[in-house]
Amino acid sequence: MPASPPPQPRSRLATIAVGIAVAALLAGCSGGSSSTASSSTTSGSAGFAGAALPPGIAAPGFVLTDQHGRSVSLAGYRGRVTVLSFLYPTCGPACVLVAQQIRGALDQLSAPVPVLLLSAEPAADTQASVARFLGQVGLDGRVEYLSGTRAQLQRLWRAYHITPPSSSRSAFDRAASVLLVDRDGRERVLFGIEQLTPESLAHDIGKLDGEPAHP
Repeated sequence: MPASPPPQPRSRLATIAVGIAVAALLAGCSGGSSSTASSSTTSGSAGFAGAALPPGIAAPGFVLTDQHGRSVSLAGYRGRVTVLSFLYPTCGPACVLVAQQIRGALDQLSAPVPVLLLSAEPAADTQASVARFLGQVGLDGRVEYLSGTRAQLQRLWRAYHITPPSSSRSAFDRAASVLLVDRDGRERVLFGIEQLTPESLAHDIGKLDGEPAHP
């Protein structure tokens, strides 16, 4: 009898969805009213519009190259709230939508915030295609588009639980998301494409930026 394949790791969005479902089930079993369940969810999310992640998760580090050929590391943004998203220039509607929501949030913020767009498909990362994409979504000069070798990016995809489009285009599109990293380098809030709006993203960036920094 052939051996069963090893279980695949859950994506962050899938883990969050399971957690929400369990919380709702427990609330129902305890006889709590809908208003009680709603209050509990708000309290558990610590007032974030996006999905608050479990505490203490350090964002995996990386050193990649931006659209201008400069070396960029996540560690270089320690002390600042940083926006991360995995996109690529020829992705289509899903990546355009995410990028436009990020641009809308930047328009609402009073101070610039680092935005790192990490490549999900290095074969598409020509200088012309990246410039065209950033211009199309209004992010030219406002973000850093980071790429590297496929081996470098594969390690990063695994670390951030990203299914690249080369493995499944539909899975990549469904899981398109934006991650907020706090000033201490911890993963704090995740926005799935359904929750992502300029207002909600700007709100959570501001909330994280207002937290006290730790040495």
